[in-house]
Amino acid sequence: MTAAEEKPLSGVRILAIEQMQALPFATQLLARLGADVVKVESISGGDQARGSLPAVPDPEGRMVGATFLRNNLNKRSMCIDLKTSAGRDLVLRLARGFDVVAENGRPGSMSRLGLGYSSIAAVNPRCIYASVSGFGNTVDTPYRDWPAYAPVVEAMSGLYEMKRVDGQPPQPAPAGALGDIGAALFATVGILAALRHRDLTGAGQYVDIAMLDSVVAMTDIITNFWSMGASARTVGQLILRGFRAKDGWFMLQVSREHQFERLAHLIGHPQWLGDPRLASRQGWIDHMDDILVPAIEGWAADRTKIEVCHILADAGIAAGPCLRDDEVAQDPHLAARQMLVSIERSDQPDRPVLVPASPVRMSALSSGPDTPVPWLGQHTDEVLTAELGLSPDELAALRAQQVIA
Repeated sequence: MTAAEEKPLSGVRILAIEQMQALPFATQLLARLGADVVKVESISGGDQARGSLPAVPDPEGRMVGATFLRNNLNKRSMCIDLKTSAGRDLVLRLARGFDVVAENGRPGSMSRLGLGYSSIAAVNPRCIYASVSGFGNTVDTPYRDWPAYAPVVEAMSGLYEMKRVDGQPPQPAPAGALGDIGAALFATVGILAALRHRDLTGAGQYVDIAMLDSVVAMTDIITNFWSMGASARTVGQLILRGFRAKDGWFMLQVSREHQFERLAHLIGHPQWLGDPRLASRQGWIDHMDDILVPAIEGWAADRTKIEVCHILADAGIAAGPCLRDDEVAQDPHLAARQMLVSIERSDQPDRPVLVPASPVRMSALSSGPDTPVPWLGQHTDEVLTAELGLSPDELAALRAQQVIA
């Protein structure tokens, strides 16, 4: 590998027993930073994310779901039946050669299989063992054994109640899989910190990430504001809402007096600065509907949302257009930063699947190219031959016993 091709995590090896998104997003990010990630999937259908919708067919006609396509670039896939003693033995033997073993099963499930932290540490004391689950593995909490998807922990963080309209039910998944992505990012931080700690001490350790903890950390204002006698439902005393322009909506935030002064002059209402009703931030909130909204939307009515935001930005006022999905896919900022990766599909070659690229940009890091997501079990023989030296006859015997696929 040349210096230009070298990446920060080149040489780091990760064995990932993973499903869906909360861990796969993390291991994909680590792979994009140079780690070699080997994904262990079940022999009966693989990662559950392969069954998500919408989906596209792989070269053999098997459907591959959108969740899998978004989270598994730059990985290799092998299929092992972990419910067999021979399958568990393969994982323990493989773990001796990996820096990180990562899993996101139900709490305690890996230990019951004989593949928990203590079992991996026994064969590889330098190994980092990372777990991602809804409520964590290392502390006995009332929710420890609950199954969890992203909307479950998002609801429990207070986010849904904060955003719920009075009289209406909570609206799930306001930001896609926030609970999954948040947990994955904290898992990434934990793994990197544990690797650095191993550099210093030579010892591995257990990294335990709870999805609920992660979302609570990201929705910090909910508990923080409550503790200070306020409610996060008001998002503080500031102007923060969507306003209508000629062709759609834009989001505007004005949180300081000098920004309000700029806004008043910009849209032709300097008299606001002497109006006692608008002399405080609470006044902005109290007179949002009768004074501010009509004036701001009247000013924006003959301008597009992009034009409005350019004008506001030039005045030092933060605003952004509310983009539709097709507008995001064609956004010039994302194109300039190459933030969307195209995955070719066999059924519609002229319409590739788009997934986000890595948002991590480093001056000394060569970016891309991403390798395609692996087909189910594509690298089973390759990994077992290279790592454990298994012969074709041994592989055939394991396959006949349905230990591998």
